[in-house]
Amino acid sequence: MSPFLGEVYHAQGKLLLTGEYFVLDGAMALALPTRLGQHFKVEPGKMGELSWQSYDADGTSWFNITLEIPSLRIVSAEPSEPVQRLIQVLEQAFLLSKIPMNNLAGCAVTSQLDFSRHWGLGSSSTLISFVAHLAQVNPYDLLAKTFGGSGYDLACALAKGPIVYQNQVARPVAFHPAFADQLYFVYLGKKQNSREGIQRYRALGEKVKASLAEINQLTLDMVACDSLKTFENLMIQHERIVSSMLELPRAQDLCFPDYWGVVKSLGAWGGDFVLVTSDRDAASTKSYFQEKGFEVILSYAEMIL
Repeated sequence: MSPFLGEVYHAQGKLLLTGEYFVLDGAMALALPTRLGQHFKVEPGKMGELSWQSYDADGTSWFNITLEIPSLRIVSAEPSEPVQRLIQVLEQAFLLSKIPMNNLAGCAVTSQLDFSRHWGLGSSSTLISFVAHLAQVNPYDLLAKTFGGSGYDLACALAKGPIVYQNQVARPVAFHPAFADQLYFVYLGKKQNSREGIQRYRALGEKVKASLAEINQLTLDMVACDSLKTFENLMIQHERIVSSMLELPRAQDLCFPDYWGVVKSLGAWGGDFVLVTSDRDAASTKSYFQEKGFEVILSYAEMIL
């Protein structure tokens, strides 16, 4: 009988408020774990096999595969990127682990997302966190062997609140802005491929290092900020740095030039969520974005742990 049977695991999603891209080069980043995450459970399955079924937030099954263990041969499922990614994560985890992969035999894993898998809140990082937990390996080592990235999302997966993240070290911070009820998260409607964003950033080479100290200071200033107006100015400064470096337009200039508050991209630019500020009531704020076709608008309290 597999020792994994009965495992129940929850990993939180993530949002990066500052340091996007620059966190790859050791910049300080303000990262927020989300209330929404992914739940995993391991139940008995067919001997000699591992079955894996994943459900989206609306309850629909979006991923279903059966693998022969320990060969990881596909028994049922058409080859696809998600299938190959899961096989890669499992293979690398148990290459790093002292636990034999045979322990996966006879297991049926079910995962349930609290957020739409298209939102970019961490379906991959929560998976890495879970598999690393099963294999009892360092999740950052597993990330390096699979998806790559800075690892801030893994730090968020089990964090108890906001963190400042730098070089695989997560420091809890008291980021509870008095103006939190004037902050909203708006989904732009297209999930970005973070690997593509990272490649664009990496192509910049050494010149990014000139901005690291400024990004670090902006992160610290945002953590300590107690005024919405000051916070907005910091958001604008951060946007200008990233926009100039990547030679990409700001989301506010591109989509919301007439908006009364400030809009800041989060994570990979061009999609996923943006952070917006508003000194108007919630109904007026949501109405503005809904009239432009953006239906997913979450308050700070709804989104952040």
